Amino acid sequence: MTTTVTTQPVGGVGTSPQRPDGIVKVRGEFAYSSDLWHDDMVWGVTLRSPHPYARITAIDITDALTVPGVYAVLTHEDVPGVNRYGLEHADQPVLASEVVRYQGEPVALVAADHPETARRAMKRIVVSYEELEPVTDSEAAVAGEGPSLHEGGNVVRHVKIRHGAQDVTADVVVSGVYEVGMQDQAFLGPESGLAVPDTEGGVDLYVATQWLHVDQQQIVAALGLPTEKVRLTLGGVGGAFGGREDLSMQVHACLLALHTGKPVKMVYNREESFYGHVHRHPAKMYYEHGATRDGRLVYVRTRLYLDGGAYASSTGAVVANAATLGVGPYKVDSASVDCWGTYTNNPPCGAMRGFGAVQAAFGYESQMDKLADACGLDPVEIRVRNAMSEGDLMPTGQVVDSAAPVAELLELVRAKPMPPERPFDLRHMPGGVSNTTHGEGVVRGVGYAVGIKNVCFSEGFDDYSTARVRLQLVGGEPAATVHTAACEVGQGLVTIMQQIVRTELGVEQVTVLPMDTSIGNGGSTSASRQTYVTGGAVQAACVAVRSRLLSRFGAKVRVVGGKLVAADGQVLADLVDILGDDVYDETIEWRHRPTSALDPETGQGTAHVQYAFAAHRAVVDVDTELGLVKVVSLDCAQDVGKALNPQAVLGQIQGGSAQGLGLAVMEEIQTSGGKIRNPSFTDYLIPTVLDMPPMSIDVLERPDPHAPYGLRGVGEPPTISSTPAIVAAIRAATGLALTRVPVRPEHLTAT
Repeated sequence: MTTTVTTQPVGGVGTSPQRPDGIVKVRGEFAYSSDLWHDDMVWGVTLRSPHPYARITAIDITDALTVPGVYAVLTHEDVPGVNRYGLEHADQPVLASEVVRYQGEPVALVAADHPETARRAMKRIVVSYEELEPVTDSEAAVAGEGPSLHEGGNVVRHVKIRHGAQDVTADVVVSGVYEVGMQDQAFLGPESGLAVPDTEGGVDLYVATQWLHVDQQQIVAALGLPTEKVRLTLGGVGGAFGGREDLSMQVHACLLALHTGKPVKMVYNREESFYGHVHRHPAKMYYEHGATRDGRLVYVRTRLYLDGGAYASSTGAVVANAATLGVGPYKVDSASVDCWGTYTNNPPCGAMRGFGAVQAAFGYESQMDKLADACGLDPVEIRVRNAMSEGDLMPTGQVVDSAAPVAELLELVRAKPMPPERPFDLRHMPGGVSNTTHGEGVVRGVGYAVGIKNVCFSEGFDDYSTARVRLQLVGGEPAATVHTAACEVGQGLVTIMQQIVRTELGVEQVTVLPMDTSIGNGGSTSASRQTYVTGGAVQAACVAVRSRLLSRFGAKVRVVGGKLVAADGQVLADLVDILGDDVYDETIEWRHRPTSALDPETGQGTAHVQYAFAAHRAVVDVDTELGLVKVVSLDCAQDVGKALNPQAVLGQIQGGSAQGLGLAVMEEIQTSGGKIRNPSFTDYLIPTVLDMPPMSIDVLERPDPHAPYGLRGVGEPPTISSTPAIVAAIRAATGLALTRVPVRPEHLTAT
């Protein structure tokens, strides 16, 4: 009797299997980095500058060393290697020596047998400062006003794009100046880790991070050790969103561990976390759009200023994204874009979900609404008329060579049913159960927006990931293990890797090993790249394993459900019998197609690997008397290429939209003279379940022929278009210009 197989393995690509870490997280049993413990450990704390800009004239640690239980007090003099680190430029001191450039900059470290003992000793360190006048305005920094905070001036990077003829004119011209506040990633697990010294002068660091190998490179330079002496393993990560790309406590914990000879644990509290990681760049943007009378774009001209704060972090790449994506997902024959990233004495800014595209989208989408009004068009219609599609050119001259269903996404959100007018219920009113209104003064508005985001690293960066896949019998059953250094930060990468192995090797038992630096680089968990690049590496490693395994059977044989299956579905053999005692083990370093640097004078070049698109429709109720906003619905349509895990895709769209809602109406790190005014979750507000409305989501699958499985990065696009859609809806309800986010009550009630 002939046996045939037609089904795919359970839990493969295109399904939504249960996350392996899901149950333990829901039960509160998952071990995060802050839960790490060693019986012999001591606690590390950091002394930080109270000033945004000051000269250090003296540091006295004598009194701190007298506190019982203190094992070490370290300053810049105790850094054995290079006292500098940084993602793109090594411009940030491990511990400040001569100057502090932002409030919260680390100055000294203490290790003690109890965290409270360490804090008491920290307060006994005497640092003498000569305060200096801080630089706090990015536009003024570009103009050369104020002192140079770093050698070479206060401009980190200037990206200039010139596309098409520059002397064109238009029938209809609209302009505007727009601002975006400083947003925090607001991850729930603050910075934490455990450094354990070995007996040979090396150290093992267990840490919550986004990029193990780049952390390692910066740590070994600061410690003056060879790479093999510093080993990193990913600890449980309680969210990231870009805020863990830069170093925080990594070098500090290792310094203290090597100095004391004991394991050192460091855990930031919430206030310290606000000082200890980068934030989203605040922006000021000048836009001018020209169009024909029927609303077709003729030109876009823009100047964008991004405040990078005291150190470069990833400002250079953020500037490139804001510039190259600064016109939006629209066809235009003439574009002039200038984008600057600057040094100031404000808190350092770097990666956050959306990475430059968020700021630009608020500018260009506000302009599209203004242009629609000027041309007498519906806000969706003007976008559809100008929407790019596959084959169109970006302002950089790059051809969009995969699906770009911008118009379709807009039409999908426009076609969704409107939310019903609800009967009066305080829970559904602006202000909620605080009983501020019974409906008087409440008006409804509808707004639309669409956004564009690049996926993966750009501008010629050597972007790759390494994956090792091993196939063998375990307990008499086929089983696979996967090993990468790609960081799981809550996005579900572990699940995706299991799905890919099940699909490619036809085995259901897949174990993902802990992520660490004993295997090659996995790159950063950012730029919506891990499913693309690490997924590509895992797929390639599986193909290599399968090719060896099936070499004797011919090219058209596959493995499904533990069976070797011919093209016609006939079962040829059991995988158990073929494997026997053999072990198939392959390691692959996988790269996506190359990109190129931008021309420094024109900004032309094939800078990006892939583009992703999302559109939102927001419906809001606004209490015009108190300036309170209730987002009634926030519907989305997004092209994901291929939904490898449909349920996870929906979760990413919902989560990204929530962060966009936060930026629209509540989230901002407020600074004054370079000092943070609200470093707590009491005063820095993030959306709760009561703030998030129902979401109707359309997921399009328009495969990208250049990507593994045709997939397209998912995590960032919904953050980009949700903010301008919500603000557009508030404008529609109130008739106010609203040129800054977040929109605060005083913006809605000012006369």
